Amino acid sequence: MAHREDSDWLTLGQAARYLGVAQSTIRKWSDQNRVPAFYTPGGHRRFRRADLETFLGRSGPRGRPKSGPLVLIVDDDERMRELVRVNLELEGYTVAEAGSAEAGLAALEQARPELVLLDVMMPHVDGWELLRRIQDRYGAGAFPVVMFSSKEDEETQAAARGAQAFVGRPFDTQQLLDHVKRLAPFQ
Repeated sequence: MAHREDSDWLTLGQAARYLGVAQSTIRKWSDQNRVPAFYTPGGHRRFRRADLETFLGRSGPRGRPKSGPLVLIVDDDERMRELVRVNLELEGYTVAEAGSAEAGLAALEQARPELVLLDVMMPHVDGWELLRRIQDRYGAGAFPVVMFSSKEDEETQAAARGAQAFVGRPFDTQQLLDHVKRLAPFQ
């Protein structure tokens, strides 16, 4: 019987770090059979390093598909960003995140996204002001923007200010994905 190296097997946390994604992302990939997992008698997942290498060979940096459009999420709520990021990555999108308006503007300088998902309610500089700054810097309609807020009455304001879509919070993930697919389709 061949000797198995312990370093060839990774825990969920180690595998997530190896791929550069959240544990929830690799858990979903595993549940969808995109990344093979083995279960210990205690029910814990283990991943073979070789399987992760194979997965990376089919994917781009951090385990993301190579050709997915870039979507920038700007939201001060880390959990909300993770929820949206995981769902977008599962659909094949490349995702950048920013936790503030300032970080969002910096991210736009690094790489121009196909779409920006922008929260209205953020401290210091809110989403409306960031939308205005984006339009001043890059031009109105330079790239589509989807606004989201817990205040449903802001939907009319979103359209009037130049956003291409609005999603109320808490939102239906499928509704958000439908907007993303419509505004940033795969080429």
